[in-house]
Parts: sequence; C-alpha cells; structure tokens
Amino acid sequence: MDFTYNRRLLFASLPIVVLIVSVLLFPGISAAQEADYHIGPRDVLTLTIYAGGEKQQQVDLTVSPGGTINVPLLGNVKAAGLTPGILEKNIYDPLARDYYVDPQVTLNIKEYHSLRYYISGAVRNPGLYEMTARTTLMELIAKAGGVTGERGNVAYVLRGADQKGERNFKADDQAGASEPLKVDLQNLLDKGDMSRNLLLQTGDVVYIPLERSLDLAQSKIYVEGGGQQARGVCLPARHESS
Repeated sequence: MDFTYNRRLLFASLPIVVLIVSVLLFPGISAAQEADYHIGPRDVLTLTIYAGGEKQQQVDLTVSPGGTINVPLLGNVKAAGLTPGILEKNIYDPLARDYYVDPQVTLNIKEYHSLRYYISGAVRNPGLYEMTARTTLMELIAKAGGVTGERGNVAYVLRGADQKGERNFKADDQAGASEPLKVDLQNLLDKGDMSRNLLLQTGDVVYIPLERSLDLAQSKIYVEGGGQQARGVCLPARHESS
C-alpha cells in the first residue's frame, strides 16, 4: 500500500478510535445525574433499612407492571414515575411514624429494565435499544456500531417523543423548549470533548444526519404505538443490551 492510502485510512479511522477510547475512559454517570432518574416498571430496587444501629431489612424489590413495590411492613407503595430520593422519603415517613425510631432508609437501583433509546441516521446499526443502565450519547452511538463516514457534525436529540407524537427537526430554530437538543459531534467525537456527551433519558430519539443533508427543515419524525415504532426515520431493528 502507498503512503497516501495509509494516511487516508488512518484519518478515516480516527473518529472510531476516539469514540472507543472515550467511552472506556469516561464511562461514568455521576450520582447527581442518577438521582434524576424516574423509576419504571420491571426495574429492580435494593432497599436497606437501618434502625437502632442494626440492619433491619435488605431486600430486592421489582417494580410491578402497575408501578408498585411491595415494601416490608408497608405493603404496596407506588414507585413508577418517582425518583429514588422521593421514593426513599415516601418509605421513610410511615416507617418513622409507625415502626422505627429515626430509621435510615437507602434505596438503590440494582437493575434498569425500562430504558429505551432510539437512534437513526448516519450510524451503522440504527434502531431501538433497550438498556439496563443509564446511557450517554456516546455509549448509544457505540452500541449502534459507531457513525458512518458520511455523518454530519451535529446530532439532534428529540426528548419526550413518546408523549408528544409528531415533531419537527429544525436546524435553524432551537428557541422553544419543544425543539430537539443539538449536540456538536465534531467536538464530541473528533476532539473527545466529553462536556458534549449528553446523558440520555429513556424514550429519547437521536438523529444524526448525513453531511450532505443537513437541511432538516422538512425532516419529520413520528413516534406512535407507545414509542414502540417510529415512522419517518429509519429504525429497522430492535436491540437489547446489558
């Protein structure tokens, strides 16, 4: 192989190398970011209760399809839609009132089972990904096989699509809260700027346009059937990941 070909091959592979190294070196999601997670059906929670200087309970609780957990002494308690901190307080209050003196209640998420993310556009394996851990934009791109060589330098993240139905991607209009979030892929993927690595929320739809088609004024995305299927972008596959 001549020198020119080798140089082209090297530069073409750099974004993929940066992506893999960055995911390995900067995988963490802070406790503060975890605290804003809203619990969903089938999530597994670990509940620990200390009182009187001794561990009184430590149990794993699975959120039912109806959104409740069966807490020792209390019975069914609503969990779905609440953050871990709010659920802790909802468990602490009746325990402190009726059962223990100043108990310590700790709630951790052991397994996530209600996390779904969509990715479309210039990635190798677009589709729906069901995950068991909170996911960042870079981690989702990596799960989707990385970006293609034709990708543009921006990604759009459509938030709350399950509830809002049809939405428009507009590259030149980001003023309203209803508009997609815009992420600079050139800084994130090519330069490793992890401040651009957005923490995704369940139900987010990520769209990475091709470089030659960055005029998104006419691009529309529809999400129907409770978020199970998207029409208007290419989401041909469903993936489960751990």
